[in-house]
Amino acid sequence: MAGMRTARRILAGGAVLAAAGWALREVPAELGMRPLASGPDRAARIRRSPQFRDGAFVNTMSEPAAVPSGPPVSMLTELATDRSQRRPAGPVPLRIPPADEPPADGVRAIWYGHASTLVEIEGRRVLFDPVWSRRVSPSQLVGPKRHHPVPVELHELPEVDAIAISHDHYDHLDMATVQTLNRTQKAPFIVPLGIGAHLERWGVAAYRIIELDWDEETEVRGLRFVATAARHFSGRTLTRNDTLWGSWVVAGPTKRVFYAGDSGYFDGYKGIGSKHGPFDLTLMPIGAYSPAWPDIHMNPEEAVTAHLDLGGRLLLPVHWATFTLALHPWAEPVDRLWREAKARDVRIAVPRPGEAVDVSAAPAVEGWWEMLS
Repeated sequence: MAGMRTARRILAGGAVLAAAGWALREVPAELGMRPLASGPDRAARIRRSPQFRDGAFVNTMSEPAAVPSGPPVSMLTELATDRSQRRPAGPVPLRIPPADEPPADGVRAIWYGHASTLVEIEGRRVLFDPVWSRRVSPSQLVGPKRHHPVPVELHELPEVDAIAISHDHYDHLDMATVQTLNRTQKAPFIVPLGIGAHLERWGVAAYRIIELDWDEETEVRGLRFVATAARHFSGRTLTRNDTLWGSWVVAGPTKRVFYAGDSGYFDGYKGIGSKHGPFDLTLMPIGAYSPAWPDIHMNPEEAVTAHLDLGGRLLLPVHWATFTLALHPWAEPVDRLWREAKARDVRIAVPRPGEAVDVSAAPAVEGWWEMLS
């Protein structure tokens, strides 16, 4: 009997190891590709960039020490020991996204959770930072996992005209999502300089990749895309800043949208607003902030200030609710945003995941999250 128990334990252990090995098989590809090693043309463009110095892209608005090399041990401990406040107390309410055609002369946004947002601008569709995986990590065995399902499956998305990425962190650039979109959509991927190397490793054809440095622009299906600055960093491994990060201006014939990506607050938003605004809609990150890293993530009050600097008319908060990436309580970002917006007379919309927001007729804020905090 003892021999049989030992044999069963060995078999069970072998099965666990085999399952773990199967799950980890994608990790090398998830890490992407070093851009400087991906081809001479891309390497030459990177080296010519004003943002590239001494072998890496530089957060010019911050001191080098302000960019973390990884989460401190104390934060990892707190994340593991006091989790109840950093997740919703019940199911996050979802909405089924509309399936009708985008408004031909307006702006409509559908927030899917975290930063993933579909913006319909004057009859065209732009998908920002799509992430559909259960975890934001190089492995689906570990790492921050979703607090709510995605409100629509990737294959159910309407045809989009462009897919815009802000930077290569796992919660903004997801290999599985990119590979599915590569099969199910025809739109180009518009990305900051260097990220094309990751996409090519994941099977995206070079002709579908448009890489831009800050202040460069391109036109797709009648929409003008301008890569603009952000106060952040990049990296999918311990090697940092080998790809560029940024924000996006998207301009149609008469309407304009700004997507901030991830960024600490900086006074450059005033310049972006003066040059490219005003904006009918701004998508501003409000979560995963901390006094320990003000140079890479803004807090909700700073998001309102940046929105005003940009000349924004309606603010839609992103980068909250879906993943726990910092120590603050789950609903704190949107509570603080709502208070600040009322104090400064700023229009905001706080949709449930999947809910469409028509910028010209945005509904009043309902506080749907308050029962979950």
